[in-house]
Formats: sequence, C-alpha cells, structure tokens
Amino acid sequence: MSRLEAVIFDVDGTLVDSERDGHRVAFNEAFEEAGLPDYWDVDTYGQLLKITGGARRLAFWLENHGSSTTEAAELAERLHKRKTQIMRGLIADGRVQPRPGAHQLIDALEASRVQMHVATTGTRAWVEPLLNYAFGKRFHTVITGTEVSDLKPSPAVYLEVLRRTGCPPGHAVAVEDSGNGVQAAVAAGLRCLAARNPYTRNDDLSGATLVADGLTDPALVGWFHDRLGG
Repeated sequence: MSRLEAVIFDVDGTLVDSERDGHRVAFNEAFEEAGLPDYWDVDTYGQLLKITGGARRLAFWLENHGSSTTEAAELAERLHKRKTQIMRGLIADGRVQPRPGAHQLIDALEASRVQMHVATTGTRAWVEPLLNYAFGKRFHTVITGTEVSDLKPSPAVYLEVLRRTGCPPGHAVAVEDSGNGVQAAVAAGLRCLAARNPYTRNDDLSGATLVADGLTDPALVGWFHDRLGG
C-alpha cells in the first residue's frame, strides 16, 4: 500500500452542500433579475448537473429553450457573471455549509500532515471565498475552472494539481461525489473515493476505489483511519 501523501478534494457536493440551496438558488435569482421566465426546480437542476460548468449548463438550457447557439452563449456568459456575484453573497451570508464530516476529515488529515489540495471545475471567484469561509486557508494548492478550461470528466484539473505539487499519483487519493468527477480522477491515475449525495446517488461511480454515503460513512472514515494510523 502506497504511503498517503496527499488528498485532492472536489468542492461542489463533496466538501460543501452547495448545489441545491447554493448554485441553484443563485441561478434562479439571476434569471429573475434578467426578467426571464426560466426557473430550475430541484429535480431539473439535478438533471442539469450532468453538464459540468455553470456557463455550459446555462448555454445548454437556453439553446434548448428557443435561443440560437450564438444567443445562448452570449446570454449564458452574462447570466453566469451575475450568478457568481449572487453566489458570493450567499456564501457571505453563511447559506452554503460544509457537508457533515468535512471538518473532521480535514482535521484528521492536517494532524497527520497529509497535504490537502482542491481540484474543481468551479470558478475561483466563488471557490476561494467559499473555502476560506468554510475551512480557512488549509488547502495547499487550489486549481479551479478559471485556470483549467477542460472541465471534468477531463482529467486536466487533476493533472494540473499533480504537476504543481509533484506528488506521484500513487501516493494521493481524490475525493469526489459524481460520475464525472470519478472519471476525471481515475483518468489522471488517481485512486478515488466517492462520497455521493442525493443528486449523485444514481451516478455511475464504478471507477471509484470506494463508494460511500457521504463523508461520515464508516467505510470512508475507516479507509482514512487505516492509512493515517489513527
């Protein structure tokens, strides 16, 4: 068994409960401010999560609801900028919270001097304040969709973390929640632990080393316990 040197976390739905009551709310407020009739309920948003990247998600929706490809791309860009501003406000108001078990896991890794990194398709404009609000400055390397344009399931964001840190893939593990995330991590040569949530419960997570029901699942907690000597 390779020594565990680093853990690379996804953010949305993995470290934080940010999708249903964070991003979805922000998208809907952006629609309303723009005078648009669009509204994403909980189930609709769950289906749209199969598309990684908020701007891509918007463009897909708009193009499938009457806009031309060019119009959809332009409107999506404007809406996404406003959505990001709204999301930052939700974070500042404390409306986006860590998933149960996130703090305990991060504390255990920090105590064992295991480096912690982030690989996310989210934009730095909201990822950074969210991480700082929820956890403080505890992550050594944070790579976002702002720096890496090839979004998951592309392994690009994970490969960039590995490149910058110099950590061998065999000495690290990724923690994800979705099928796209698991595919990205595995394609980068990483073991991946899947901490699924209600939105990703039916995703294909077969590539994961372990599939758990959240960060408090005894199987996931035990996996880290065995490797941290706790």
